[in-house]
Amino acid sequence: MFDIAIIGTGPAGLEAAITSRIRNKNVIIFGNRNLSEKIERGHLIKNYLGIPDVSGKDLRDRFMNHLNSFGQQITEDRITAVYSMGDYFSLQGSSGAFYDAQTIILASGVSAEKPLKGEQEFLGNGVSYCATCDAPLYRNKDVAVLCYSKHEESEADFLNEVCSSVSFFKLYKEEAEISDSIVRIEETPEEIKRADYKTIVSTKEGNEYSFDGIFVLRNSIAPSNLVPGLKTDGSHVSCDRNMKTNIDGCFACGDVTGLPYQYIKAAGEGNIAALSACAYIDSKSRQKDK
Repeated sequence: MFDIAIIGTGPAGLEAAITSRIRNKNVIIFGNRNLSEKIERGHLIKNYLGIPDVSGKDLRDRFMNHLNSFGQQITEDRITAVYSMGDYFSLQGSSGAFYDAQTIILASGVSAEKPLKGEQEFLGNGVSYCATCDAPLYRNKDVAVLCYSKHEESEADFLNEVCSSVSFFKLYKEEAEISDSIVRIEETPEEIKRADYKTIVSTKEGNEYSFDGIFVLRNSIAPSNLVPGLKTDGSHVSCDRNMKTNIDGCFACGDVTGLPYQYIKAAGEGNIAALSACAYIDSKSRQKDK
């Protein structure tokens, strides 16, 4: 059982992790061990207090060094679902592993891909985000993979070992490196439908393809899909000045909370979210001692 689980390795998530460690909390942080790609791709940054005219790469290196100084590891397991268990949260990873924490901090940024029409409606009913978790449900059946990231290609290969057939929609720029037995469909999904116990992909090209199930694989998942019951405003998580969401024990920070999308704003919110999470844990501890 961790004290705090943090989803995201951008400035918000990293600052939340560091502040939490300073407050002697047991932390697990999920994301890329090389940190958020957005940091490294950043051009010259002029408004980060105390570090004028720093490049994205240099800032990334400073972040990593700071994190390493606390001995904080990054767990590279993509979180596909978060369940509130009353007194704690259970986080499901794409590896099939579960992680428990008293509180969670959402710092996953804003996903560049918007959910398809019908995607949220049929999530858990023909639509899945986790191949490892749900592949057994589709053993010897026909499935589709809507793949938004080259990092997720291994999931398609895994499904190909379990399912009768796998059809692959490539929604990223790089060349796909997947098994030759996987069917490649060079069209762009536009909508997901359900009919006669089948899940249907409608494409912009005007065609429809029918499957037993569809796996939508992205680097990140919309917060409203990740945490059931979470209040959002469009693609952003709604929270107060203490970065508290409508769910007790759940906090949010960084780009996921809305504009402006600035590194310094994200780091500041990460600090606040961590302090709020620590105060929440300490308050629960005092109540138990009474």
